[in-house]
Amino acid sequence: MNGATLHAGPMLAVVLVALVVAGALAVQLGRLGPGWTVVTAAGRAVAQLAAVSLLITVVLRSGWWTGLFVLLMFTVAAVTSTRRVGLPLGRLAWVALALASGVLPVLALVLALGVVPLRPIAVVPIAGIVIGGAMTATSQAARRALDELTARHGEYEAALALGFLRRAAALEICRPTAGQALIPALDQTRTVGLVTLPGAFVGVLLGGAGPVQAGVTQVLVLLGLLAAESIAVLVTVELVAAGLIDRR
Repeated sequence: MNGATLHAGPMLAVVLVALVVAGALAVQLGRLGPGWTVVTAAGRAVAQLAAVSLLITVVLRSGWWTGLFVLLMFTVAAVTSTRRVGLPLGRLAWVALALASGVLPVLALVLALGVVPLRPIAVVPIAGIVIGGAMTATSQAARRALDELTARHGEYEAALALGFLRRAAALEICRPTAGQALIPALDQTRTVGLVTLPGAFVGVLLGGAGPVQAGVTQVLVLLGLLAAESIAVLVTVELVAAGLIDRR
C-alpha cells in the first residue's frame, strides 16, 4: 500500500485468483449452478474494467466524449435489462423508457443545481452508479411482474370477468410482487454505516477526502439511487400492466 491507494502487484493477483476460485467452488460444490459462471463473470469484469480504464483517460478529456460514454452505458443497461427479463428486442424502447424515467430526473437534479460538478471526472461515476441501480431494479420489477401475471393468470381472467379493466386487473396481480425490487435499495439505505460501507464512501476515502465528505457523497448516492429505482420500478409496472413490456 502507498498511502490509501491499493498496490497492484503480484500479491493482489494471488488474492483475486483465490477469491474467484472460492466463489466458483462454493457454487459448484453447493450445486447452486455451474462453477464456471463465476470464473466467466470474473474474467469479463477484468477485461471490461481494463478496457474502460484505458478508454476513460480519453473520455475524461472532453465533455462530448463524456456524454457519448454515458449514453453508451445507458444503452448497454437497457439491452442487458431487456435480455435479463427475457423480452424480445422489440420491447427495448419501453425498457429504455422505464430506465430513463428514473435516471434522467436524478441526474438532471444533481447536475443542474451544482451538487455534482459538471465535469467529466464527476459525471461519469455518478451516472454509472444511478444507471446501474435503475437497471437492476427495472430487471427485477419486470421479471417479477411478468412471472406473477403468468402464474396467476386465472386470477387475472377472473378480475376481467368481474369488470376490471385490463390495466387495473394486471396491477392488482403484479404490483405488490414487483415492488419487492426495491428491497435491496431500501435495505442498503437503512443499514448504511451500520452494516455496510458502500463503494462511494470507500472510494472518496481512498481518494484522500475526509470522512465527512465521504459520508455526504454516500448519502447523495444512496438517496439518488433510491429515487431513481423507485421511479423506474413504478414506470416498469405501469408498462407491464399496459402490455407494453411483455414476452410476446
